[in-house]
Amino acid sequence: MECHMRRKGQEFIRFVIIGAMNTCNYYVMYLLLHSAAGLTYIVSHLTAFFVSMILSFFLHSYITYRVKPTLSAFFAFPLTQLFNVTVSSLVMYVFIEYLHMNSTMAPIIAVAAAVPVTFIVTGKIFKKERVTG
Repeated sequence: MECHMRRKGQEFIRFVIIGAMNTCNYYVMYLLLHSAAGLTYIVSHLTAFFVSMILSFFLHSYITYRVKPTLSAFFAFPLTQLFNVTVSSLVMYVFIEYLHMNSTMAPIIAVAAAVPVTFIVTGKIFKKERVTG
């Protein structure tokens, strides 16, 4: 039991580190698309999120959960991110449109709001692959 808890804790730490790296990747891409290229905040957010999600899949597969990526997990992974993108988009919209937060700061808070549930759902996808794959 103690070994399981330690392993779960190590996975969560790796998840957070990969998540932080991926968030930086997302945010730089978002700023480039929104500020430099002049795209709307929502188009920039969704585009950066999609590209980051693909990178996230491979990093979490190899580093966080230490499993070989599979095609079935690759197609299931975006479903786990649906919650993340929905919550982060809604939070961004509310913060920018109703609370008048700066559109360059809102994504940081929005993405962080979805992290705990995303960890749980993502783990289930990769661990299912480990058991059945």
